[in-house]
Amino acid sequence: MPNDDSRILTTHVGSLVRPQEIIDLMRAKEFTHEYDREELAGRVRSGVAEVVQRQLAEGVDIPSDGEYGKSGFSAYVNERLAGYVPRPKDPKQGVLLNWGRDRIIFRDFYLEYDQTAETASGGPVVCEGPISYIGQSNVQADIDNFKAALSGTGHTEAFIPAVAPGTIELQRKNEYYPTDEAYLFAIADAMHEEYKAITDAGFILQLDDPRVVTQYGMPDPAPTIEEYRRFAALRVEAINHALKGIPEDRVRYHLCWGSWHGPHVTDVPLRDIVDIILGVNAGAYCVEAANPRHEHEWQVWENVKLPDGKKLIPGVVAHTTNLVEHPELIAWRITTYARLLGRDNVMAGSDCGFSQGAFTARVHPSIMWAKLQALTEGAALASKQLWSK
Repeated sequence: MPNDDSRILTTHVGSLVRPQEIIDLMRAKEFTHEYDREELAGRVRSGVAEVVQRQLAEGVDIPSDGEYGKSGFSAYVNERLAGYVPRPKDPKQGVLLNWGRDRIIFRDFYLEYDQTAETASGGPVVCEGPISYIGQSNVQADIDNFKAALSGTGHTEAFIPAVAPGTIELQRKNEYYPTDEAYLFAIADAMHEEYKAITDAGFILQLDDPRVVTQYGMPDPAPTIEEYRRFAALRVEAINHALKGIPEDRVRYHLCWGSWHGPHVTDVPLRDIVDIILGVNAGAYCVEAANPRHEHEWQVWENVKLPDGKKLIPGVVAHTTNLVEHPELIAWRITTYARLLGRDNVMAGSDCGFSQGAFTARVHPSIMWAKLQALTEGAALASKQLWSK
């Protein structure tokens, strides 16, 4: 995992707001299937080059490709995994897989909110056959575009996000495998190929896994914490199965409670599952630390020890507000974690992606860049404080 013994390094969660020309072409691909394949590939290639340069210009130490080649942080696997079949939209499908207690409590709010949200695909997909990986050319395109964008910059560390097995499982209904566990581990076996391709190419792999915690808010009534810990532990076991043979220091794990701008009153507390999360075979863990539902959870680390050699990447800027955090606030957040965990064990990041997918920007791009600039300024202030003592 990248390290600097003189300052706090900066990064973010990966997904950045796409240029409109990429959004338009991806919308045509997802919803009408009538698009120019070569034009989209060219737009993505040039877009990745531009977004990498902009990240470096803003002082981001560990950039991503912006996920510009993906329709969504999870939806992209629909074309990389065999075994899934698209189905027409069914109102009951949303209730079964993505409804949850937060939506029941705040039903009137969500009825309005959902009218403004565009989904990342034209409808659900269902597992109807054996899962296998068929996305070799897709992941290679991601790698090639990113390598080309970084060429000549002198930059050596960068990351590519990929979705975790449990999030894939819980967002797609199984009608083939005899048990949930068999389905989960089939996904893990298939996704291993993508994970290894990313790390073999020299990039850090970021595993995106919101569903391991957001699933707590789905059943009504709520599961007991003991029940949920067993559920989460199995998903972590599947992650480690998928990471077999991949060095821990080339993996970081991103945990978040979902990027949508809702109340989130049914989120599972970090303290109840933190030990299970630290069981992921990763060199670093990205957690939400800036949004008002989870900012207080820095206190968890007063009683929890980070495993030796591991790093924490708290989100010190949020995707949940158009307010641009003041660099001094960002510095305070960073130094708080550094005080608890040690300055060498902390990097500065963002809570979640600034765009959940091609069609779901969480903030305007001008605000996104202002937040990343504030992030680097805040990290510089924190570094000055931490290394002047």
